[in-house]
Amino acid sequence: MNTSSTINDGTHYQLAPDLTIHRIVNGMWQIAGGHGYIDHGLAIEEMLRYHYDGFTSWDLADIYGPAEDFISQFQHRLSEITGTDELSKVQAFTKWVPHPGKITQSLVKESVQSSLNRMGVDSLDLLQFHWWDYKNPYYMDALHYLSDLRAEGIIKHLGLTNFDTERLQIMTDSGLDILSNQIQYSIIDRRPEEKMISFCKENNIKVLAYGTLCGGLLSERYLGREQEPTGYELDTLSLRKYKKMIDLWGGWKLFQELLTTLNEIAQKYNVKIANIAARYILEKPIVAGVIIGVRLGISDNRTSNARVFHFNLDKSDYDAIDAISARSNNLYEVIGDCGDEYR
Repeated sequence: MNTSSTINDGTHYQLAPDLTIHRIVNGMWQIAGGHGYIDHGLAIEEMLRYHYDGFTSWDLADIYGPAEDFISQFQHRLSEITGTDELSKVQAFTKWVPHPGKITQSLVKESVQSSLNRMGVDSLDLLQFHWWDYKNPYYMDALHYLSDLRAEGIIKHLGLTNFDTERLQIMTDSGLDILSNQIQYSIIDRRPEEKMISFCKENNIKVLAYGTLCGGLLSERYLGREQEPTGYELDTLSLRKYKKMIDLWGGWKLFQELLTTLNEIAQKYNVKIANIAARYILEKPIVAGVIIGVRLGISDNRTSNARVFHFNLDKSDYDAIDAISARSNNLYEVIGDCGDEYR
């Protein structure tokens, strides 16, 4: 797994002294179901193509169907083709998502060992912890046991997924060393800017952003559509999830105004709407990377994703985007802090 030094080419980010990641992280939630049939053989071949094109960072979870197994199979195939040295370029971040309940040291160790076995690795680059119920206090026990495993070298770095600012404050007050928090962050969902970004900046915690493209809704496919897409057209879990977020944000009419504005900016740089949406978040403070889902063997966005690094937004671009956002609902007031929609 990754032990590389910093690569200062704009496409990479040094998350830790021994962990450099690509700023576009390949998200594997899409292979867990609800996004079309995934052929395992085609998926592994597609992972190799992502790797060869430089997209070497992968985000997965123990609950993402065969994602952890795919990482093992992909790395085995990669080493067969190129040799084991190439494996040092791969970064794979998994998540532990236990059912709320009593957490014991043995349960934590067994769960982490299961991920190690499935991924075929001796240690985890980054273990991201998610907890469903704040009323159940055992999440702190889990984090302390995970910290023990980090001290043993089984986990290299400890991160979080969808924790709010209040809980991060409790963790830092308890002396826990947290590297990152994976949260929803997009032009539509700017809740992190209320409290999370400033807190993370003060405490040297980095953000890994997902939902940046709203499951594909931030694209030319939906530009100029006066009628909202039907439930039948929203044929993936991602589309259905983020359409609900758009409804809360301000509705389809305002969303069309946003798409029009993003399209004008995209034409200015000869890129896609999705590239503008990703670039907007990548330029935000303490954002290490954006997670863009991959539908392995179904669709391929490698060429488009690479365009994110061919330009920078200027003040007029920000002003135009922010003028639309200023007319939307404040999702922090509607939903709550980061991750509150899961609780």
